[in-house]
Amino acid sequence: MSLITSIDGVPLYTTVAEAMLWGSQYDLTGYHQHVVLGQTGYMGGGSHAQIVQAMVGGTTNSITPTQIRTTSSSSSSSSGGGGGGY
Repeated sequence: MSLITSIDGVPLYTTVAEAMLWGSQYDLTGYHQHVVLGQTGYMGGGSHAQIVQAMVGGTTNSITPTQIRTTSSSSSSSSGGGGGGY
């Protein structure tokens, strides 16, 4: 996975696919964007507040090594929810 940074303990990825895979651990769908030092990154979940709230309850799904490898090799940035920056 291509991690840019984390904001409030939430990872910011270079691709939508990585962000959505991470969000799937918390039953989140969609994604939103943040811009850090001029680079656009993606977080799973429709909003930052939604992610922070979901993290309180902990993960509900496990990500397998195969999912990580498949997602990391994919550079797809389609689908999801778009949104504003942080």
